[in-house]
Amino acid sequence: MLTGQFPCPDGMFTIFAGAESCLHGGWRAGREPAGPPPSRAYDRVAMTAAEKHHVSRTPASRGPLRGSRRNGRAGIRDVAAAAGVSITTVSDALNGKGRLPDATRRHVREVADRLGYRPSAAARTLRTGKSGLIGLTVTTYGEEPFTFTEFAYFAEMARAATSAALARGYALVILPATSRHDVWSNVALDGTVVIDPSDQDPVVTDLVRSGLPVVSDGRPSGSLPVTAWVDNDHEEAVRNLLDHLAESGARRIGLLTGTSTDTYTRLSTTAYLNWCEDVGQDPVYETYPAHDPCSGAIAADRLLARPDRPDAVYGLFDPNGTDLLAAARRYGLRVPEDLLLVCCSESTVYATTEPPITTLSLKPGRIGNTVVQLLIDAIEGIDSGRPVQQVMPTDLLVRASSQRRPSRPVVTAPRSPSSGSGSDSGSGSGSGSEAGSGSDPSSGEPAGNGSPEPRSAAAESAAE
Repeated sequence: MLTGQFPCPDGMFTIFAGAESCLHGGWRAGREPAGPPPSRAYDRVAMTAAEKHHVSRTPASRGPLRGSRRNGRAGIRDVAAAAGVSITTVSDALNGKGRLPDATRRHVREVADRLGYRPSAAARTLRTGKSGLIGLTVTTYGEEPFTFTEFAYFAEMARAATSAALARGYALVILPATSRHDVWSNVALDGTVVIDPSDQDPVVTDLVRSGLPVVSDGRPSGSLPVTAWVDNDHEEAVRNLLDHLAESGARRIGLLTGTSTDTYTRLSTTAYLNWCEDVGQDPVYETYPAHDPCSGAIAADRLLARPDRPDAVYGLFDPNGTDLLAAARRYGLRVPEDLLLVCCSESTVYATTEPPITTLSLKPGRIGNTVVQLLIDAIEGIDSGRPVQQVMPTDLLVRASSQRRPSRPVVTAPRSPSSGSGSDSGSGSGSGSEAGSGSDPSSGEPAGNGSPEPRSAAAESAAE
């Protein structure tokens, strides 16, 4: 049985108990229902409601009509009534559609804000076919437990992606690493960003098969049909930092790398092996599952315990810097005097370690913004002119851990010409003269020709 009240030219059109009537001046037109006529008080209430356009008045047992207030929340009908416009006008004003005067749009929005109205996400999805939600997931390690937001790279990338999505009217949803999880089936996504997909990634395959656009943070293998991808030039970055270590005096550079098949790990490791071949160095490296932080510390210990222990190490992952620093201390190795260190990380902690550790930054903020822009362009069918394959620059932040401190210069006091002749005269003619010997026996460093000039404390500090 349908009960409710709807406007008609003569007053309030009422449907109740299967009967229809139009109230006008206390008299019913049309088919009269069984039972006594309504009282004049009832007529007055109906007329007042009609005049005020309170079309949602219903018996409490039936609940409010769609679009009206529910549990204290304003509906689109409430906004239309308060603004004195139609529901269509409210919809156009709030969605930026239709040919409405700017004053009308402002008025409707002000009323909606005053009433606390928020459009229904379900209604928008039905109307536009889009949910306004985009997913983000890290599938590198499959179903292995991995809290990726604990790593500085992923945290910074997710922050940038969230801001970029909100700026274009979308919300970002962080999802588990496998699409078979129940959460995936409960979220209506318009597209997904996948970070560092592995070779033959099943999540990417499932998403593409379902018709969703997928953008990859990381260059995928040729068989993964992603819509677009953004990545760094990992080969060039690794070559540059290895050259930096060699220029700092390293003769045997080691690598701490992972066991996964994602692009970052694979390309970085290959670049190291190629560099070793080019310079004639035997590779010295240890691998470990990068999602397990305990394994990283163990691998760092293994690397420094090798009989062919390296005198410099590059660690591919965020925690490797502190792992290697701790292992070096256990083995009595000084950084940077005995061991040079570089790791790939976005963490600011490495600027305050003792010594500060050189880091390779992959610029995750720029990558996070770019992948979201590419994804939303694909969702909305926009040809923005952006290339769908983009390579971002990296930045090597050089700190003390990768630079050997220069030897402290030996400074001798100036001698007076009247102090005598021979080996103490400073002429350099005696074989026992320190100035003429060409080296300092206590330091093993060349002392130069003749006595050096006096140096101030400031000059010594600058030399150090």
